[in-house]
Amino acid sequence: MKVLCVGDVVSRVGRDMLFRYVDELKYQKGIDFVIVNGENSNHGRGMTRSCYNEMKRAGADVFTMGNHVWGAKEVISVMEQEGDVIRPLNMQGNQPGCGSVIMTARNGKKIGIINLIGQVNMLPCNSPFDAVEKEIEKIREITPIIFVDFHAEVTSEKMAMGYFLDGKVSAVFGTHTHIQTADAKILDGGTGYITDLGMTGPKDSVLGMNKTIIINRFIHTMPQKFEIATGKGQFCGCIFTVDDENGKCIDIERIYIEEK
Repeated sequence: MKVLCVGDVVSRVGRDMLFRYVDELKYQKGIDFVIVNGENSNHGRGMTRSCYNEMKRAGADVFTMGNHVWGAKEVISVMEQEGDVIRPLNMQGNQPGCGSVIMTARNGKKIGIINLIGQVNMLPCNSPFDAVEKEIEKIREITPIIFVDFHAEVTSEKMAMGYFLDGKVSAVFGTHTHIQTADAKILDGGTGYITDLGMTGPKDSVLGMNKTIIINRFIHTMPQKFEIATGKGQFCGCIFTVDDENGKCIDIERIYIEEK
């Protein structure tokens, strides 16, 4: 099985990049399933019904979220109606939605997807390490193919999660920092890993935001409203090739495409 995982989709530019490249990658690479982090798809905050519809038409199969999960309130109804949008499993309290889902890929195999959020410099949450172990036990009763989106701020926490889950899941990929890391690898136990997939959105920006505004905030230390950047885009993600029988990762390919 080949699974394409796409990093934080930001705004209209990011959604357009999905339309331009997801189907092409499916055809060229033989992709069986597409996981998209959609928490920034609505102008940088949350995911609306219209954003969901667009990205589904572009070829996404399931959506993971993060700290901006409730940025657009209508995402709750989308979660309830569609069943293919998940929020971080380890969020505190009785919050709407689910933290994992099992779906069927194009090759007919079942795939489990888990969404986690980090504890360092993020929203208050329960331990992602405790939460994910219990969820893996449930999913492995149905399929050994399990993907984990760890939406976290610091590289050390993401790396610790990768090693913690080595041999227990097919792949662990980080999201949230919007910068693609160059450390895609297969760990000793057969788990594919990358610290951050990167951002799918405006390439001439600071994490998807207007760069001039961000620079001025650093220089003058005065509050200023963020604005989404426009212009040409970039597409960031990773393709994991997984053994259908044992769920182990056998190949990993970083994807980085810039519009010229």
